Amino acid sequence: MSALHHQPTTSDPAAVQSNLQNMFSSVKEGWLGKHHEEVSCCMDPELFITEEWDQREVTGSETETSKPVKVSDMFQHLSRRGNSCRTVVTKGSAGIGKSFLVQKFILDWAEKRACQEFHLVFPFDARQLCLWRGERFSLTELIHTCVPGMPSSGITEEMLNDIFTRETRNDKSEFKLLFIIDGLDQNLLKLDFISRTNTSDVIKSTRVEVLLTNLITKKLLPSACLWITTHSAEPNQIPPECVDMVTELRGFSDLQKEEYFRKRFSDELKASRLISHIKTSQRIHIMCYIPAFCWITAAVLEDALETKERGEFPSTLTEMYTEFLMVQINHTKKKYHPKKCIQAIKSLAKLAFHQLLKDNKVFTEEDLNSCGLNVRTASAYADWFTEIFKQFSGKRTDNYQKMVFCFSHFSIQKFLAAFHVITSLLSDNKNVMPVSWMTVDNWLLCFSRTSTTKVHKKALKTALKTPNGELDLFLRFIMGLSLQTNQLLLHDLLTPTRSTTRSNQKTIKYIKRKISGSKSPQQMIVMFHCLNELRDDSVVEEIQKSLRSGGLSADKLSPAQWSALIVILMSYEKHLDQFDLKKYSSSDEVLLQLLPVLKVSSKALLTGCKLSERSLEVLSLVLSSHSSSLKELDLSNSDLQDSGVKLLSVGLQSPNCKLETLK
Repeated sequence: MSALHHQPTTSDPAAVQSNLQNMFSSVKEGWLGKHHEEVSCCMDPELFITEEWDQREVTGSETETSKPVKVSDMFQHLSRRGNSCRTVVTKGSAGIGKSFLVQKFILDWAEKRACQEFHLVFPFDARQLCLWRGERFSLTELIHTCVPGMPSSGITEEMLNDIFTRETRNDKSEFKLLFIIDGLDQNLLKLDFISRTNTSDVIKSTRVEVLLTNLITKKLLPSACLWITTHSAEPNQIPPECVDMVTELRGFSDLQKEEYFRKRFSDELKASRLISHIKTSQRIHIMCYIPAFCWITAAVLEDALETKERGEFPSTLTEMYTEFLMVQINHTKKKYHPKKCIQAIKSLAKLAFHQLLKDNKVFTEEDLNSCGLNVRTASAYADWFTEIFKQFSGKRTDNYQKMVFCFSHFSIQKFLAAFHVITSLLSDNKNVMPVSWMTVDNWLLCFSRTSTTKVHKKALKTALKTPNGELDLFLRFIMGLSLQTNQLLLHDLLTPTRSTTRSNQKTIKYIKRKISGSKSPQQMIVMFHCLNELRDDSVVEEIQKSLRSGGLSADKLSPAQWSALIVILMSYEKHLDQFDLKKYSSSDEVLLQLLPVLKVSSKALLTGCKLSERSLEVLSLVLSSHSSSLKELDLSNSDLQDSGVKLLSVGLQSPNCKLETLK
């Protein structure tokens, strides 16, 4: 650890700032993990200011209405109410890089590359805060307990109490403070914004939840800035008046995807081969906008390069996670007994399932016990499967220690939960999906042979009723794991007693009936994803039919919903040979939204469509793009006007234009 500065005095903000920066720099190895460092190195992320809270699991799109803002400039912008920003919320889907972003921000501040207007920065990891749920702390005690390296920083609790007390009393702040709460969606912390239990006394001890609530509602240190990161769903119903700006993190651009894999692998040949494979699978390439998915993809494909032929690389979401699980098991088997490793995964899968249904991402000793585990066993599993399961421990100044656990990524918890559902069905003939009411039929199910279709129906109903789409990915994994190709990959873990092929076909018919009767675009999209995971080719026709009939109203779909449709459409490479707009709609709006699909198609039929100047201008940009695959364009029976022809000719004259036939 590098030497710290001399003991600063509270009258010297610069000296206190320097001490804290030195402390963060010296302990960065402790909180900046290997994967975090890889991602941070190639991310220069841009946030987008947005007023929308509700986004589903996977977006991968950029809305034109959002304004970009650099992380270092967040607090320099005016809020939606015209005043300076005090509280900024950054949302984003699981694994999109929110924690990486926080750690990069802290490192940039500590190493004096950005945001030097802040004298003191206090980052809290919500999982670490979960350790102390219900415990009483003063603000300074919480900082010294939860901020890594703080006790040895030379900045004592007395100094912080003095700074905070002076900040509370003075209108003009001598110190500019920033508190960061990373991952507030961790739902062990139940924040109560309705109760009047609050205090502005920074020295008084109170429960952790109350401290956080008072910080957010400005009852505590009202002049301090606050940065909160959370999953896309609104965290704990923070009152809108407490938030000055909502920003969104959208993950990697196509260039950053490549940069990640080149930094991840020092072998240029290996990196190039991986990137080449990822580009051949539209589905995998799109999903790699999520940094955590890049990490999983890298682990799987690196193993596949050594053990498989090129054509055997995984190409679907469920295949990728299945292969990732097997890579981890095979690595662990080299150190520990194979049967113990398999039992560990089955135990973790049971834990993942039961805690997912409770919407728990962080698990206490009580949670472990309810699933037949104890702290000692869970700690051992965390040591065995370091890429899957994590433990967090914390110690107070009186040496009182606590421990909580979580999966390394929420999508891994969802995958293992789905695995528990499928293995319970195939190995034990159990439908573990919960029954919300007891009828004679449900009672008889407990004693009769269940079926894959019944499990699918129950899982579908449960997921569709869940707010914010928290179980959408879980449902998709259940469908994907029902395919025998994926079950064969898990042969060490599964002992199927039946074929699921006929049941899968029944499920496909059931889902199509549900789609035709649904009035919810989001529910329809979830069901399209299910058909996709079941490898039903007709999902493309189902999407086209829904857009033509108005079942999916083009003008009412959100950017996230459009991008979800695009992910599905682009995962069926054989349907991309020819893009026929009339199969979707003749709408100008639909064409603009489906440009990513048009761009990767070799032939585009836009016959008899009323194209606006905006559409023709964008079409021209597609033709001039180096990544466009268009070789044939049919615009017959279209009234382009002279202005339209001029717009189109710009793209046709581009050296990047690959067009061979124009009608």
